[in-house]
Amino acid sequence: MKDVNSSETNDEAKPMGSCFRSMDKSELEALAISGIREHRRLIVADEAVYEEWTRASADSSVSSAVLETLQQEYAARQKKSEAQQEELSHIIDALGYIPEVPLDGDE
Repeated sequence: MKDVNSSETNDEAKPMGSCFRSMDKSELEALAISGIREHRRLIVADEAVYEEWTRASADSSVSSAVLETLQQEYAARQKKSEAQQEELSHIIDALGYIPEVPLDGDE
């Protein structure tokens, strides 16, 4: 017998993946490149919030409310990054390869 939650997850993933599979390769590649660039931006922003949170944690003059806010922001950013990465994974799966995307300074 299948777990209801796991079948719901599979049903939700199929439409997203199948919608990307109906796109042509040039559209998918453009989406993948855009998604990779967005993922890189999210990582940099997430790291900045994490570093601020760890610096604030080491500073005894920072209030617990500020620490909690930073922690909540970091957790929210991680959820957003996870969702974006999952969508990017579906795009790359449909494309069939990971396109080369130069670093921002290398363009």
